Amino acid sequence: MASEIMFWFLFAHLVLQIIHVNAKVPAIIVFGDSSVDSGNNDYISTVLKSNFAPYGRDFNGGKPTGRFSNGRLPTDFISEAFGLKPLVPAYLDPAYDIRDFVTGVCFASAGTGYDNATADVLSVIPLWKEIEYYKEYQKKLRDYLGHEKATEILEEGLYLVSIGTNDFLENYYLLPGRSSQFSVREYQNFLVGIARKFITDIHLLGARKISVSGLPPMGCLPLERTTNIFFGSECVEEYNNVARDFNEKLNRMLIELNKNLPGIKLVLSSPFDILSKIIDNPSSYGFNNAAEACCGTGLFEMGYMCNRRNPFTCSDANKYVFWDSFHPTEKTNQIVADYVVKNCLTQFL
Repeated sequence: MASEIMFWFLFAHLVLQIIHVNAKVPAIIVFGDSSVDSGNNDYISTVLKSNFAPYGRDFNGGKPTGRFSNGRLPTDFISEAFGLKPLVPAYLDPAYDIRDFVTGVCFASAGTGYDNATADVLSVIPLWKEIEYYKEYQKKLRDYLGHEKATEILEEGLYLVSIGTNDFLENYYLLPGRSSQFSVREYQNFLVGIARKFITDIHLLGARKISVSGLPPMGCLPLERTTNIFFGSECVEEYNNVARDFNEKLNRMLIELNKNLPGIKLVLSSPFDILSKIIDNPSSYGFNNAAEACCGTGLFEMGYMCNRRNPFTCSDANKYVFWDSFHPTEKTNQIVADYVVKNCLTQFL
């Protein structure tokens, strides 16, 4: 088993090298939540930030960048795999301007969701506002490069969308509003409808190559396992089943849009399977711990509870699947990115 996994890991790296040489994608354009937010939340009024140690501890220079990890995100690794820059800059970061955004830009906001009510929970950027920033970016790009060149980048760029976990874990299952309005299945359908409109909207704005990430095995996040203490802190299978069902509904919608929207190429790049394999058999991927996170006690800390004054943070994040109670380590992010590139994104070469 271990030798087989090692083979596929080496094969994935070979694929990445091929992609690096033959890339046909001029830019990576990112929408979503904390799974892909490279620092936008640093520049809005919210408590959900990660611009302090130990976040970014293993980043180049040990700098906290607003990424909810000890290092890089999957989108950073995917950008590098496609022969672009190794980091996708945050749109709201004043250290960058349109010259930096030509080959990649991130509009994502930690804590947001498909549902506007999810963004309201922690006062973060709603998905509709991410689209407004994208429109603003388009104008800046056309002013900088000219209409023809900018349009080429916008149409040939790869759009990475990663969102939805907060809609369930920070909204539906935590607050009474949506759960009193919808059954779980109805809420899934409600979110898929929003996803459909979002994809249709950015398609009208020129997007053609779009990868939509499904939900992870969200019942296996350390935070959720902590709440399942009376059942041995095992994964909450109810939440994992909801994620599976949602991913299936999302995929059916993407298949339909692939048939109906002219020129579009849509893929579901779900991290569910690869993360499930890592969590079920962490030692095969070089990890020691999949149940607890590196930061703090590893049970519930995230954001400001995961800070430099916490005495429990682990010394080697590479031994852990999760960095904080909600987010993977850089090592996990790289494995997920390798998997997504090899299994989902090769058609965009």
